[in-house]
Amino acid sequence: MIEILGARQKQLLRLLLRNKPGMTVDELSAGLHVTRNAVRQHVTALQKDGLVATGPTRPSGGRPQQLFVLTDKGKEAFPRHYSWFARLVIEAIRREYGEEGLRERLARIGDEVAHQLRAGSKSPGGQSDIEQLASLMNELGYDARTAKDSSTPTIEADNCVFHELAMADPKVCEFDLALLAGYTGKDVVHQKCMARGDHVCCFRFVDKK
Repeated sequence: MIEILGARQKQLLRLLLRNKPGMTVDELSAGLHVTRNAVRQHVTALQKDGLVATGPTRPSGGRPQQLFVLTDKGKEAFPRHYSWFARLVIEAIRREYGEEGLRERLARIGDEVAHQLRAGSKSPGGQSDIEQLASLMNELGYDARTAKDSSTPTIEADNCVFHELAMADPKVCEFDLALLAGYTGKDVVHQKCMARGDHVCCFRFVDKK
C-alpha cells in the first residue's frame, strides 16, 4: 500500500517506523524539513487511512507533547516478503516428503485452518456457509464475493494471496481447496484459476457424493 502514497507521506511513515514510541509534530517537521502545518495535513490524511494514530503524551516540563504512532495497518503497509519464506518452507516439505507428500500436507494444513476459522467465526446471522466463507476470505485478502448469477453456490476471488507461489507450483492451490471444502463441508470445483491464466479464481461448491 505504501507505494500509492506521496513522497512526504512515505517519509513520514518511515520516520514513525524507526521511532516506534512515537514522534511529535515538531519532530516530524524537523525530520521531513517541512512546516508544522504541512505535517498536520499529512498526519490527518494518514489517520483517515488508518495508518497513523494518536499515541501517548510525553512529559515536557510544561504542556505534555502529543505523540503520533504507526498503527498495525501502517506497519503492514511496508513490504514484507512472506512469499520468499513460504517458498523455502514448500521446498523443504517437497525434499523431505516428495510431490505427493507436499500435496497431502498442504491439504491437511488447509483443512486445519478451515476448522480454526469455523470455530472462531462470528459472522452475521442469516448468512449461508458460502457467504460467511466469502466474508472470511475478504478478511484474509482474497477480495472474494459470492457469484449472484450462478445456479450453483460459487465464490469468485480477484486476488490470490499465494499468486507467486501458485504460478511457480500449482500444488499450492491444494491449500485453498482444502480450506474451502473443510469450512463448508462440500466438494469444491476449481473452475477458474489466476495461476492458469484466468482473470479470477472461481470455486464452485457441490454436495459431497
